[in-house]
Amino acid sequence: MTELPLEQVRTLLAVVDEGTFDAAALALHVTPSAVSQRVKALEQRTGRVLLQRTRPVRPTESGAVLVRFARQLARLQHDAWDELGLSGAGEPTRVPVAVNADSLATWFLPALTRVAGICFELHREDEQHTAALLREGLVMAAVTSSPDPVPGCTVRPLGRMRYLPVAAPPFARTHLEGRPLPEALTRAPVVVFDRKDDFQDGFVRRLGPGSAGPLRHYVPTSEGFVDAVASGLGWGMVPETQAGPLLDAGRLALIAPGRWADVTLYWQQWKLDSPALVALADAVTATAAGALRR
Repeated sequence: MTELPLEQVRTLLAVVDEGTFDAAALALHVTPSAVSQRVKALEQRTGRVLLQRTRPVRPTESGAVLVRFARQLARLQHDAWDELGLSGAGEPTRVPVAVNADSLATWFLPALTRVAGICFELHREDEQHTAALLREGLVMAAVTSSPDPVPGCTVRPLGRMRYLPVAAPPFARTHLEGRPLPEALTRAPVVVFDRKDDFQDGFVRRLGPGSAGPLRHYVPTSEGFVDAVASGLGWGMVPETQAGPLLDAGRLALIAPGRWADVTLYWQQWKLDSPALVALADAVTATAAGALRR
């Protein structure tokens, strides 16, 4: 079996993490030419194209396999240094994690405060797409809506995040009163997170035929999304923990009392006997138990 030169594998990981060949060269303290030569040599050795030469660089399907290998190797090496009492000689423990924006804005950050000695690198992505970052080797763990484990990963249920259909009271009076709600929602302005966000459309489809209206405001932050709805730009599905205080204050109103949408969240992480990953998983699970619905 052909061995994988570790220098070339680590260089591939650096290119993916830094986003460009030039940035990887700075991180590795070598020339961009050396980085390019190492990646080309690894591609020749494996007989596969490993990188999409985009900005930022992305791994191909074959490249993702080697990126995962390189990251796992780095994790194991760091843990070995820790067990030998030599962790101070290396870099701090770094754990890249993918998490959806609403979890990040509500319950996830307190989980990280339970774990000491880890440098977190958070990747914000929709819960339906975080598993893809695991497959590509870009993260070691992820909050995801998929119960199906990514190859090489374990999965734990975390709980259900409840979303309420809400709008500012003046908006509701102007756009939603006087006609059946399913019909009104197909015409009313709506706030969505980004162009991948199908959540509001899915709620309307559960009420009747059609989808949310064509006048859409794209607000790609969780806090900004809530502010946009409360300001009257449109209606939207808001996590109940964020909606609750605004409902109590009269800044938001339920537009479909008794209806909501639940998203079940899961924690996926590599099958790697790493103390850092074990501690993080325990902290995330414990925090979710107190913040999410069972």
